[in-house]
Amino acid sequence: MKGLRLFRLAVWAAVFILGGFLLISTQFPESQVGRQTTASGTAKVGGPFSLLTPTGERIDNQSLAGRPYIVFFGFTYCPDICPTTLFELTDLMADLGPDADTFEVLFVTVDPDRDTPAALSSYMTSFDSRITALRGTATETENTLKSFAAYAKKVPLETGGYTMDHTAGVFLMRPDGRFTGMMDMHEPRETKLEKLRRLARMANTGQG
Repeated sequence: MKGLRLFRLAVWAAVFILGGFLLISTQFPESQVGRQTTASGTAKVGGPFSLLTPTGERIDNQSLAGRPYIVFFGFTYCPDICPTTLFELTDLMADLGPDADTFEVLFVTVDPDRDTPAALSSYMTSFDSRITALRGTATETENTLKSFAAYAKKVPLETGGYTMDHTAGVFLMRPDGRFTGMMDMHEPRETKLEKLRRLARMANTGQG
């Protein structure tokens, strides 16, 4: 009988503890552990960066405050993805008309060693003049990549020299500097246009 009583007490203790836990979980559905897991498992996109245009003008996240913008990483020696993306952005901006004036389009080189100001100036003449090329020191470039949770790596070529492996998506940023999504250049044309129109509406309505 004594053993049975101890067993019953143990069962009631377990029920009491479980009930208390469920009560706490109900009142606090988002535990600290849950938030930490989400925070550590999701890359933060958008943050401080500071780079130069080919003419030496400093562009950073503070100077862009209040205006939506697009960021695309690439390099002038890129054989296909970079020029294709820039040509398509040029075409999309032409379709948007005046709406394309409401946001900034930034092309950030991941290869500042070869992409000198002169090289960038010459390269960008093939695309919409509203697309701004940016470059920085190796440290500034790395910090910018980190701010956008982007990736770039120098890859040696068998024939000599190197190419750059890098994030190819187009980052879409709100007027307050928050990340609003990516534009994949393989998406249907109308999908890409609608994403750019949404940025324009943010600028026109003051939404952040």
